[in-house]
Amino acid sequence: MATLLYRLGRASLRHRRLVAVVWLVVLVGLGIAAATLRGPTASNFTMPGTESQRAIDLLAERFPAASGATGTIAVKAPADGQLATPEGQALVKQVTQEAATLPGVVGAVDPYQSQAISPNGRYALIQVQFAGRADDVTDDQRDAYEQVGAQAEAQGWQIAPGGEVLGGEPEVGSTEALGVLVAAIVLVITFGSLVAAGMTMLNALIGVGVGMAGLYALSGAIELTSTAPILALMLGLAVGIDYSLFITSRHRQHLIEGLSPEEAVGRAVGTAGSAVVFAGATVVIALAGLAVVDIPFLTVMGLAAAGTVSIAVLVAITLAPALLGFAGHRVLPRRLRRAGSTAGTAPAKGMAPAEEPTGSGTAEDRSGFGFRWARLVTRLRVPVILVALLGLGLLAVPAPDMRLALPDASTAAAGSPARVNNDLVREGFGPGFTGRLAVLVTSDSPQATAAAAPQVAQLVQATDGVLAVAPPQTDPTGRTALLGVIPRSGPTDEATEELVHDIRRQVADVDGADVLLTGATAIGIDVSEKLSDALPVYLLLVVGLSILLLMLVFRSILVPVKAALGFLLTVAATFGITVAVFQEGTLAGLVGLDTPGPLVSFLPILLIGILFGLAMDYEVFLVSRMREDYVHGDTARQATINGMGHGARVVTAAALIMISVFGGFVFLDDPVIKSMGFALAAGVAIDAFVVRMTIVPAVMSLLNTAAWWIPRWLDKVLPNVDVEGEGLRTHLAEKEPANV
Repeated sequence: MATLLYRLGRASLRHRRLVAVVWLVVLVGLGIAAATLRGPTASNFTMPGTESQRAIDLLAERFPAASGATGTIAVKAPADGQLATPEGQALVKQVTQEAATLPGVVGAVDPYQSQAISPNGRYALIQVQFAGRADDVTDDQRDAYEQVGAQAEAQGWQIAPGGEVLGGEPEVGSTEALGVLVAAIVLVITFGSLVAAGMTMLNALIGVGVGMAGLYALSGAIELTSTAPILALMLGLAVGIDYSLFITSRHRQHLIEGLSPEEAVGRAVGTAGSAVVFAGATVVIALAGLAVVDIPFLTVMGLAAAGTVSIAVLVAITLAPALLGFAGHRVLPRRLRRAGSTAGTAPAKGMAPAEEPTGSGTAEDRSGFGFRWARLVTRLRVPVILVALLGLGLLAVPAPDMRLALPDASTAAAGSPARVNNDLVREGFGPGFTGRLAVLVTSDSPQATAAAAPQVAQLVQATDGVLAVAPPQTDPTGRTALLGVIPRSGPTDEATEELVHDIRRQVADVDGADVLLTGATAIGIDVSEKLSDALPVYLLLVVGLSILLLMLVFRSILVPVKAALGFLLTVAATFGITVAVFQEGTLAGLVGLDTPGPLVSFLPILLIGILFGLAMDYEVFLVSRMREDYVHGDTARQATINGMGHGARVVTAAALIMISVFGGFVFLDDPVIKSMGFALAAGVAIDAFVVRMTIVPAVMSLLNTAAWWIPRWLDKVLPNVDVEGEGLRTHLAEKEPANV
C-alpha cells in the first residue's frame, strides 16, 4: 500500500492542476446537486419491530386524521379564575379559532369542550392537529403557528405554542466557527507558516464541502435525521484537518532533509498517507458498523459520517499533494527554506535521514518536549500508569448511573418556544401532560373491540402512576379504539419508564383484542432500551475489530490488546464525565446547559464508534514510528522514546484541532448537539493526552521486547498491510532517488 500511495502522491503533484480542477468540478457539481435535490431532514425516530412503532403505523392507517403532527398551545390568564369569566372564554375561543384556520392545520380543540382547564381556572390547553407529519410542516406554517395569540398577549395573557411541530433542524452558526478559528491558530503555531496552515485548512474545507454537498444531494432520496448532517460536519472537518496535517508535517520534514518537493510528497503520502488511509478506514468501518444495531436512523447517521470521512481521506492523499506542489518550499518557515533547499547530503538509498536507525550516528535534535516527556514517562512508568488509571477511574465513577432517553422540550434551551410551552404546561397541569401516552385496542370485529376497550381503560386507570385516561375513540370501522393516557411523571422520568412497562404487563392478558402502547414518550423508551441492549454487542464488535486491525499493522499480540484496553478506559472516562455534566449537572453552567437530564439515547453507541476510529488514529501515528525504529535496530525502550519524540508534536496539534472543532458545537443551543460535541471533545482529550501519550509509552516501556512478540504461524497467516512503508523502503532502495 505504501508504494502505491507513494506513486499516487508523486502523480498528484505532477498533475496538480488537473487534480485541483477535478476536485473543484466535483465540489461545484455536488453543490448544484445539493441546491436542487436537497430534501427535508427528519426529526422523528422510527424503530421497526417495537410495539410503539407498530402502534404508530396502525394509528396512521386507522386514524389518518390523527396521524399528522400535533401541537399544544398553552394559555395562561393574568389571574386565577379568569378562564371562567365571559371575557376569558371569548378570548380563548378566539385563539382556538385562530389556530384552527392556520395553513396546514386540520383542526383545533376548544379546551372548554375537552375540559383542558386547570382547577384554578388560570391555565388552558388548546390541542392543534396538523395535516402532515412534523417533518412536512413548512417553515412558513411553523412561523404562523408560533405567532398565534398575539392579540391576547397584548392584553396581558401568555400564549405559548408548543408540541412536536416545533421540532426543526439545528442551525450551525457563527459559534461553531470559533472551533475552526482555534484549529487555524493551532496549525499556524505547529507549522510556523501561514502558507502551510492555510493550505491544510483549505484542503480540509474543500473535503468537508464535497462531503456535505454530496450528503445533501442524497437527502432528497434518503431520509436524514436532523442530527446526521451535524455529525457528518463535525467528523468531516476534524479528520480532514488532521489527515492533511499528518501528510503536510511529513512532507515538510522531507523538504528540510533536502528532498525535492515531488520526492518529498511521494514519501509523505507513502508513509504518513498509509497511516491516514488505515486510520480513516477504521473510522469508516466503526461508523458503518452501526448498521449491525439495525436501527434505521442510527444507520443513516453512521453512513453519512462515514461518507464524509471517506472523502476526507481521498482529499488528503490526492488534493493535499497537489496543493503542496503549488506551495513548493513556502510550506516551510522562512528561516528553514534556505536550509531546506541547500541541505548537505542526500539521504541513503531508499531512506531519508530521519528514517535511519537511531544507532547509525545520525545527528538528531532530541531536546524537544516529546523526547523529554517520553524519557520521563518511561523512567517513571509504574507510578505514571497507576496515577493515570486512578484518574481515569475517578472520571468513570458516574458512568454506571447513566440514563438514556430521547430528548423532550424540558431540556430545550431556556427561552425557546418549545421550552416556554413545556414549562407553562408543567406549571399549570403537571409534568405528565407534556408526555401523554396512547393505547390502541384493535381486533377483527367491532364487537370485540367494543368489549375490550372498557376493560383496557379500567386496567390502565388502576395502574400506579396514571393520572387520567380519556374515553376511547373508535375508527370508522369500529375495529380500533384509541385511549389517551396521562401519566403523573414527565416523559424522561424513571417513573414514566416503569409506568410504560407496568401498563404493558397489565393489558397483556386482555382477551379478544391486541393492545398496543405508543406515543412519543413510549417510542423514546423503546428506542433507548433497544440501544442499551445493542451497546454491549457493538462494544464487543469494536474491541474485537481493533485487536484484529492493529494485529495486522503491528505484527504483535500485546500491542493490540493494550490499545483495546486503552480504548475501553477512554470510553469509560468519557461516559463518566458526560454523565456528570449533562445528567447530574456538575459544572453544567460552564457548557451553557440550562437543565440537566438523561443523555440522548444514541449518544453512547455513537460515541463508541467515533472514539474507536479516532483512538486508532493516534495509536497508529505514534506506535507505527515505535515499530519502525525497533525493526531497524533500536532497543524497545529507545524505539518507544523515538516514537513519542517524533509524533508528540503532531499528535498534540491534531488532538487540539479535533477538540477545538468538536468543542465549537458545545456553543449550540440544541442540547443533543451540545452533548455530542462535549463528549467527543472530552473523549479525544482523554484518549490523546492521557491514554496514547502517557499510558501507552509507559506500558510499552514496561513490556519491553515482549510488546513486539507474535507467533510465527500467525505472522505468516496475517496479510502484510505495510503501514510503516517497508515495501516502499525496498522499492526506493532498488534505485537511487532521481529527484534528490
